[in-house]
Amino acid sequence: MAELKSCNEWKPFIAMIAIDFSFAVVNILLKKVLDQGMNHLVLITFRLSISTIFLAPIGYFWERNSRPKLTPRILCYLFCSAIVGASLTQYLFLLGIQYTSATFACAFVNMVPVLTFLMALPFRIETVNLKSNSGRAKILGSVICVGGALLLTLYKGMPLFKHPQSKAMAPTTGNAIKLSNSRRAERWTIGSLALIVGTLLWSSWFIIQSHVGKRYPCQYSSTAIMSFFGAIQSALLSLSTSRDLSMWVLKGKVEIITVLYAGMIGSGLCYVGMAWCVKKRGPVFTAAFSPLVQIMAAMFDIPILHEQLNLGSLLGSIVVIIGLYILLWGKNKEMQNCASKIGQEAKEIREQETQLPVIRVSCDSSCPEAN
Repeated sequence: MAELKSCNEWKPFIAMIAIDFSFAVVNILLKKVLDQGMNHLVLITFRLSISTIFLAPIGYFWERNSRPKLTPRILCYLFCSAIVGASLTQYLFLLGIQYTSATFACAFVNMVPVLTFLMALPFRIETVNLKSNSGRAKILGSVICVGGALLLTLYKGMPLFKHPQSKAMAPTTGNAIKLSNSRRAERWTIGSLALIVGTLLWSSWFIIQSHVGKRYPCQYSSTAIMSFFGAIQSALLSLSTSRDLSMWVLKGKVEIITVLYAGMIGSGLCYVGMAWCVKKRGPVFTAAFSPLVQIMAAMFDIPILHEQLNLGSLLGSIVVIIGLYILLWGKNKEMQNCASKIGQEAKEIREQETQLPVIRVSCDSSCPEAN
């Protein structure tokens, strides 16, 4: 029993590692097709549509006996979840990357764990007891994660490896169009605002998902409905910005593979896994793994794409892992304390029940007989 309990405690941790690994692969594929000129919103629409088609039959057959009634309130939650977790958030991040840089955008993504933690406090989804070691560890781990994420993205440092065939890293403004200084500053401001709003929306998705999980605890069905809403939202957004129908035609095997993998795995199973982890361990635990995506993506970039590894990336990754470990230790300690407290209360209740006097009623010959 103890081994089974220990295995169940590690399942969310293992699931988030696998999810971040899958997201890293998605990011590599997205980088490839976006560099080839694929439209951002078209990619989001295809990705969410594939996710809907892939998850809908699984959710229908797998959860048909346990699925609660789909009320208008739950549909409203899922519609908002699609906005803040799929369509609008992805569009804002892609807009921010286009107007600023990928490195600058990563600094905002890595702020998600702390923002989620702060958002969870007013809703009492997370509690902090500064007098306990677990509460102090959660705060310290969050701060260290942010420091490591900033170090990872803002400090480059000296190169650690030399790839003779590797191309030099693009400058931080490589994705921006060469414009006048005033126009470039305006675009950078718009991109920064888009990243700020996108980060707030992505952090709020974890909070909304915690409410969805309580009212509609069917991860496959809820993710399929969310992807359906997100596909409609991103398609309308795409058609409102451009009416060129030729951009909806997929060109080559790489784009097809990317759309299928990003849809079925990235927006499908990964979102199902995150919804399950939010249900089991809460939004802060799930969001705390966000910086690992960038670290795992670098594991592909260096040996496969021959990208350069710099000292800042290595040091930042180490600091993020240390902060993540402290945060998860605090969360685990808090759960152990909570379980111990519940067990102690149950034990006291049982002891009180055994101490209650037992009143016995007997019927002897003096009792009148019923006629």
